[in-house]
Amino acid sequence: MAGRQVVIVGAGQAGSDTAAALRAGGYDGHVVLVGDELPVPYQRPPLSKAYLAGKAGPGELELRPEDFYAAQDIERVSGDRVTSVDREASRVVLASGRALPYDRLVLATGARPRPLPVPGTGLAGVLSLRSLADADVLRRELSGAANLVVVGAGFIGMELAATATGLGVRTTVVEAGPRIMGRTVTPAVSGFLAAEHAERGVRILLGTEVTGLDGDREGHVRVVELNDGRRIAADVVVVGIGVLPAVDLAADAGLDVGDGVIVDASLRTSDPAVYAIGDCARFPTPYAPPASGLLRLESVQNASDQARCVAAALCGKPVPYTSVPWFWTEQYDLRVQMAGITGGHDRTVTVGDPAGRRFSVLCFRGDRLVGTESVNRPADHMITRRLLASDTPGPSPDEAARPDFDFKTWQANAATTRTAA
Repeated sequence: MAGRQVVIVGAGQAGSDTAAALRAGGYDGHVVLVGDELPVPYQRPPLSKAYLAGKAGPGELELRPEDFYAAQDIERVSGDRVTSVDREASRVVLASGRALPYDRLVLATGARPRPLPVPGTGLAGVLSLRSLADADVLRRELSGAANLVVVGAGFIGMELAATATGLGVRTTVVEAGPRIMGRTVTPAVSGFLAAEHAERGVRILLGTEVTGLDGDREGHVRVVELNDGRRIAADVVVVGIGVLPAVDLAADAGLDVGDGVIVDASLRTSDPAVYAIGDCARFPTPYAPPASGLLRLESVQNASDQARCVAAALCGKPVPYTSVPWFWTEQYDLRVQMAGITGGHDRTVTVGDPAGRRFSVLCFRGDRLVGTESVNRPADHMITRRLLASDTPGPSPDEAARPDFDFKTWQANAATTRTAA
């Protein structure tokens, strides 16, 4: 493979992991990692938690030390962005004017925050949280703030609410839907988390939309206007209403897109020389609900696993991408872990002790376990991941509903039964 070149567009989790996996897999061509941010590639999940709370510094966020890239002969192009992909000439052009030829191109362009379509979003103090630079601005704003309004009750919004409350900032969450984290967890987990936030003083306004933002004479946000006529005080507003996959480069290059860059089971785009991974990629998976077609996932696990899959293909060892999807969120002292894609489930069974803040919700489609949401029960999460990865049937809904059901005991008994058979 000597003399060849892989260009990776995007230096986040997916891009950095691809570069590292190429070297670990023995790729001996040139590897170029292009990112529009200056810092060394870093972790994003702590931005809404430990970093925002001042419990972690920038150096603790680095995915790999700065000298790793030089030691592995990975060229980092930082503070520059790819403006176009010339597929006919097999090259990308950067904003600086530099052109990089490629034999294989990996698009790891991620996603960008969805804008809030109301007046006043240009006021100072109206922020999103996607990058280290965003987090730095938010830390400064929160240091002198009395009132925070979070628009959107997804993972980021609720993590931010937990962190801000811990910092002593009065926090209101405004959510258009009927419950928090409604697109990602079951009503049982959603209701449990909402109660935990309310107990700590977070005000959650459900079924409510923001219609405008007002500022003071200096142009800083001070008021959030709601669709029911209320006006609530805000020194800082953080918009967390989801993200849009960064597909502009792919679309302009004539690649197939649709809520993400469309890829096949090997993560190749409609051009076999170009791959797409991470938050920007829409891909087939055996864990998708029936008739749902392709999925696009926003998770560290998905980014890292897809990076390794593409690196293996570029090292001459292609395998289809079949990793089990899993996710997590940390809010206060609660660690919520999700395994599998539970959309389209038709029955749930709660096991454990919700009152003791340690329980799991098992999600079934028919009699088959398709995913588990665990609150402070990591063993249940890991067992579910192993079952899904091995395509081994899990407990039935009736088994899980027994008063004495314990996931670890069930697993041990099932393993004994399979061995005996």
